[in-house]
Amino acid sequence: MTERFTEAAPTPAGIAARSERVAPRLREHLPITPLVRFDAFSEELGAEVLVKCEHHQRTGSFKARGAMAKILTLTPEQRDRGVVTASTGNHGLGVGNALATLGGHGIVYLPENAAPGKVAALRRFGLELRAEGLDSGVLEPKARAYAEEHELTYVSPYNDPDTVAGQGTVGVEILEQLAGRQLDAVVVAVGGGGLVSGIASVLKKHRPGIRVIGASPVREAPMAASVEAGRIVQVEGRESLSDGTAGSVEPGSITFALCRDLVDDWVLVSEDAIAAALRMVIDTEHQLIEGSAAMAFAAARARRTELEGKRVAVVSCGGNISASTLVAALA
Repeated sequence: MTERFTEAAPTPAGIAARSERVAPRLREHLPITPLVRFDAFSEELGAEVLVKCEHHQRTGSFKARGAMAKILTLTPEQRDRGVVTASTGNHGLGVGNALATLGGHGIVYLPENAAPGKVAALRRFGLELRAEGLDSGVLEPKARAYAEEHELTYVSPYNDPDTVAGQGTVGVEILEQLAGRQLDAVVVAVGGGGLVSGIASVLKKHRPGIRVIGASPVREAPMAASVEAGRIVQVEGRESLSDGTAGSVEPGSITFALCRDLVDDWVLVSEDAIAAALRMVIDTEHQLIEGSAAMAFAAARARRTELEGKRVAVVSCGGNISASTLVAALA
């Protein structure tokens, strides 16, 4: 049957502990990504900017971590019976990679307008794809219902403590790579909130004074709107360069309380700012990132006054950008 949580809502301390426990297991299957200084961007902001390069992660996205962490909790019989998920692409790729590594069968519900490159990559993993609708927030209940009806395991993109803990291993690695140095702030793209919840849980455990900045596109920022409203709300989103953060927040998501309590500042980023940040990374670092990663750089730019003179981590969450989206951003 689909897992239903019987434990109390996870706390930041609980997520941090899970992240630290699962980190060694993930390293058996996934690489540690670099934390590197971006010199030109550091000079522009008047800060020391260290970039966590999740665009170098296997499958091209941090989502490989959460998917692997969750699927590691399943028995071989559960994996063989099958897992079901909903994804705009990156989480589905993470599930596909985990199943290819550990064994098992997967079904992915994805929006009809999912990036073609991501769809092709999903097919290469041998996943069964079901394209329905345009909003991953609508797809999630469909995927959950199908999993429950057929006694399969649902693997949430963010609404699961094991998934969030897997994303939190980004924070575990950042602390190790800092080697004791101070970190004043971290900037993270936010969709469903799994990445920022995991990272912030870990970093605030060890660096209580760190400032956590969440970045979402102006065109679709359901978690920021929910935190402002004091409850999960549904927003009508529009297509964005940050397609990796697309979709609504599932009712009852565990990430709502974590984001409410852990994110200190929200930045809503325009499409022009996302495109400009993408061009900046390509021009100065000659690295290809996707729109959701560029959004974190744009959010850091928006807070340059507050970040001046400080050491800042920017999480470059992925590099899966289609040629058509890249052309549009560079135009």
